[in-house]
Amino acid sequence: MELKTFTENQQYCNSLTNYSRRKTIPVRIGDITIGGDNPIVVQSMTTVDTMDTQGSIEQCIRMIDSGCELVRITAPSIKEAENLQAIKDGLRKRGYNTPLVADIHFTPNAAEVAAKIVEKVRVNPGNYADKKKFEVLEYTDASYQAELERIRERFLPLVNICKTHCTAMRIGTNHGSLSDRIMSRYGDTPLGMVESALEFLRICEAENYHDIVISMKSSNTQVMVQAYRLLVNKLEEGGFKPYPLHLGVTEAGDGEDGRVKSAVGIGALLEDGLGDTVRVSLTEDPEFESPVVKTLINRYANRPEASGIIPISNYPIDPFAYNKRTAVEVANFGGGNVPRVITDISTVGITVPKDLKCVGHFYLPELDKWKMNDQGCDYIFSDKSPVPFMLPNGLKEILAYDTWGNQEDQKNKLPAIDLDHLKEKVKLHETLNFLLVSSENIEEAIPYLNNELPLIIVLFSNCEHQMQAIRRAIVSLIDAEINLPVVPKVSYSEKDAEKTMLFSATDVGGLLIDGLGDGMVIGLDQLQLRDKEEKLAQVKLHNSVSFGVLQAARTRMSKTEYISCPSCGRTLFDLQETTALIRKRTDHLKGVKIGIMGCIVNGPGEMADADYGYVGSGKGKITLYKGKEVMKRSVPSENAVDELIDIIKEDGQWIEPETTDHE
Repeated sequence: MELKTFTENQQYCNSLTNYSRRKTIPVRIGDITIGGDNPIVVQSMTTVDTMDTQGSIEQCIRMIDSGCELVRITAPSIKEAENLQAIKDGLRKRGYNTPLVADIHFTPNAAEVAAKIVEKVRVNPGNYADKKKFEVLEYTDASYQAELERIRERFLPLVNICKTHCTAMRIGTNHGSLSDRIMSRYGDTPLGMVESALEFLRICEAENYHDIVISMKSSNTQVMVQAYRLLVNKLEEGGFKPYPLHLGVTEAGDGEDGRVKSAVGIGALLEDGLGDTVRVSLTEDPEFESPVVKTLINRYANRPEASGIIPISNYPIDPFAYNKRTAVEVANFGGGNVPRVITDISTVGITVPKDLKCVGHFYLPELDKWKMNDQGCDYIFSDKSPVPFMLPNGLKEILAYDTWGNQEDQKNKLPAIDLDHLKEKVKLHETLNFLLVSSENIEEAIPYLNNELPLIIVLFSNCEHQMQAIRRAIVSLIDAEINLPVVPKVSYSEKDAEKTMLFSATDVGGLLIDGLGDGMVIGLDQLQLRDKEEKLAQVKLHNSVSFGVLQAARTRMSKTEYISCPSCGRTLFDLQETTALIRKRTDHLKGVKIGIMGCIVNGPGEMADADYGYVGSGKGKITLYKGKEVMKRSVPSENAVDELIDIIKEDGQWIEPETTDHE
């Protein structure tokens, strides 16, 4: 363990440069064990009504067959909790012994019933013994202690039942459902999330009950990562046992966005050795979640612990709060600029304007004009294959230095240099240049760098531990007081689209979460692509994923964000269909955040910092929100999307979508 890696009171992981999984106590759940030396456990949650016994059984089987090792089922009342026995019996008769988890909100009596049936119970400390009214409360130390005693009395029966029946428990804090009491004392913060869980954990430990897993979920990836790190820190600081962690990003959404957002948060923690069980919360059928989790965690199954990366003696970043690394402004990088997207087209062979559709730039021949969508990249890296036509305004081309030197137009095209060029002090572009340097060679480059150079450092690594290697190199730059902008570059050898999404979101997202990075580029250099169509498709994927990673890390908002829960047995409408409809009507609202929640449990609190909310409040009834303020109640579902749009219009955030066919 690199004990001197962090400043005082900032320790949260074993190592920032090696892959070293945090050692936890093992927690037995039926036939599986979470934590200890055991592999990371895959889990998911049903979406069928819990009272639909046969439907629940069939869905559980589909989930288990897809790789799910732990199945969670909602139990919103006693009747659903009791029906867990029928579901469990039905699964056992079919030969499935996968442990079941009861998901509890608001109803301690249902938890007490479920704990006698299933192998694990999940409770949310924000609503287990509290009612959320979004009120600011004043407490003296004595009155706060009285509240803690009230919680203890409400929670203790469940602890005793779990002890008696050898039932495990997850204490699952959600950012969006912190109690008014916690919010009033700690605010809407990672510390509030951690303290919410520790209140319940102290009760468990006082009763000598330790079969516990803890989670710190949020839809905001920065908050989520900070909360998990702080939890580990506080467990150590407070003398608690090292309990296993359940990782997840709430309301991640669906498709590419859901996968990228999940990987930014979950992947950043996995890279640092945190996490013992994982659920990816997608607004899709639950059997699609487990394969995503398996792709994420399989990266670490055989990863060697030793990386060969020089240890970090002192990490200059606060791991519990977001602060962007200070970078001088070079052109539109660094300073107060948003991170930039550089898209690699080096092996494609771009020959005609229509080829640039893959990077979000569209040529309209009838108008002889260019248009750009919300994912129009800022720069293209052509390497040794210059684009043979005039590029649209706003799009710049980066070329290998020798190729750039042979261009007539050396002003509007930009050079990429290597370490040898830097040492030789070759002639540079007067305003913007790109240094391609490996993290392994950054120490060699530092003596030749200064903050007056018109230079962007594009950092890549040939190491299996890409994120740790690039992070180490950026720390070296910080230590040397080199404040030039840095753009991480990652490359992968597999053409698998999902792996590209998940791995790049993990490797670059983990850096952006800590404020490290002024852009990103996904390289083509490790890929063997057959024909031009395949190359264009891969470039389009890389370009889209780059914008998605920047958005998921909360560093550049380029499109509408949907904070959409994954559905469960509590959901009061077809969440997937509704999400698709809302997305179709609103996906042109750049930077607007819309929460789509299946029931009141996941709203309004769980919508986190959504600008607008669409929440199921009864069969066929929707409650519409602006922020956390109710705007309309009991809106018939057939009218609710129109009325949501009316609220957005009244708030001055609506723009009419363009009618074009260029995409």
